Amino acid sequence: MAAPHRPVLLKETLAGLAVQPKGVYVDCTVGFGGHSEALLRAESSVQLIGLDQDPQALRYAAERLACFGSRVRLVPANFRELRAVLDRQGFGQVQGILMDIGVSSVQLDDAARGFSYQTDAPLDMRMDPGRKLDAAELVNSLSEQELGDIIARFGEERWAKRIAKFIVDQRKNRRITTTGELVDVIKQAVPKGARRQGPHPAKRTFQALRIAVNDELGALKDGLDQAVQSLAPGGRLCVITFHSLEDRIVKDTFRRMAQGCVCPPQFPQCVCGHVRKLRVITRKPVVPSLEETAGNPRARSAKLRTAERLEEV
Repeated sequence: MAAPHRPVLLKETLAGLAVQPKGVYVDCTVGFGGHSEALLRAESSVQLIGLDQDPQALRYAAERLACFGSRVRLVPANFRELRAVLDRQGFGQVQGILMDIGVSSVQLDDAARGFSYQTDAPLDMRMDPGRKLDAAELVNSLSEQELGDIIARFGEERWAKRIAKFIVDQRKNRRITTTGELVDVIKQAVPKGARRQGPHPAKRTFQALRIAVNDELGALKDGLDQAVQSLAPGGRLCVITFHSLEDRIVKDTFRRMAQGCVCPPQFPQCVCGHVRKLRVITRKPVVPSLEETAGNPRARSAKLRTAERLEEV
């Protein structure tokens, strides 16, 4: 299978992981397997565990990584299940973990999955097709207040309340079941002047619905905590994000886990029990070069943050 996409920040990610001989590494969102393949080629003695909740992605990855044989184990799972997966695979702690967050090329490039506002398709947006809740159910069942809150919170959309009102008004006549129908409603809701500026008027609303359908931010918080628990001392955690909500969670988690005692300075001794678990490697996020974004526009908003697990005290 020819690789249909380019893995983002590839060299920078490998440098961040600092791949060690005979190490065990986890790609929490294996996708098309681009990062995983590069990691396996970087050091011939490493083992890789690749997770993905999308069966289609796992099929692509299995084909791409087949040449590495028993060095690769692919597991159908969300990375919020990371600790349980490693336990089942017989691994205590690992030397490196990569989390490439958000929607993948597997999902964006398949119009039928309903992630894109560029083509008309069933309004789905499920990363795991086995989930019961899809975007159509959210759009047609939530109250105007609930829809507005989701679009504002997860999409950071200025016109969230107006878009929610137009959606509710439209569905009084008939259910909104396709991406094209939803895009038409959003275009009606967003004033003409605003539509002429910035990104596609449906971009933020689609992002918000996708995040809500897949509980992406909740999964990210759970996954980060489990990743830190699963790293051996000296092991590296690399996280690639694509919008500010994700990056803020990663930044705050790294900061919290890199902090020691949080007792007030006037306390004679520590009573909080807070212990530093991480050393932050990237004080500022690593971003793609101009050369990379020119060749791969999807990399434009990517940010890479890296941290290292400290010895247990």
